[in-house]
Amino acid sequence: MLDFPPTNLRDLRVSYELDSLIEETAPADPNLLFNLWLQDALTHNLPEPNAMTLATIGSDGGPNSRTVLLKGLDERGFHFFTNYDSRKGRDIAADPRAALTFLWTARHHQVNVRGTITKLPREDAESYFNSRPPGHQIGAWVSDQSTVIAGREWLEAREAEMTARFGDGPIPCPPNWGGYTLLASEIEFWQGRTSRLHDRLRYTRMQSGWKRERLCP
Repeated sequence: MLDFPPTNLRDLRVSYELDSLIEETAPADPNLLFNLWLQDALTHNLPEPNAMTLATIGSDGGPNSRTVLLKGLDERGFHFFTNYDSRKGRDIAADPRAALTFLWTARHHQVNVRGTITKLPREDAESYFNSRPPGHQIGAWVSDQSTVIAGREWLEAREAEMTARFGDGPIPCPPNWGGYTLLASEIEFWQGRTSRLHDRLRYTRMQSGWKRERLCP
């Protein structure tokens, strides 16, 4: 029999009383509101405020999720970078529909995004790759992401091999590493409120612009 956790999970509760989210003050463009909330997370020094959960559809039709880092946002969508041959890369190649979740717990904010993923141009990948620390660049060459390996020793040996291979020279961007962008079809903003009567505003992309609706919590 499994031991119960040391704390009674049923009794864990947080009272959400920091702010409100109402139509009268919410921007008509969800990207403006997202940038305001991201800046709020940065201002309050939240850890890794650009962390987001990426959910994709696996080859078996089931969901896969993992945390990645947002590295850009523009008219093309939400940008992130990874190994194209990874599990998420294979999922995206088979079915580009995906979802993102940002959770800034300390600010009682959550953003859920649904949309379609496409690859970013190669120049975007190389530009970002060249800005990364050398260790991170080496790591992109070392990891056959999502594959089964014998143990930690394999990674360390591979790291030593790649470090020797590139020496002190420039480290090129691997051909199977690059960027993706998720163009949102729907963005929902969640603001924690008292008594669990939270504020939820959903923006849906229409041909004429964004449609905004309030959802029941």
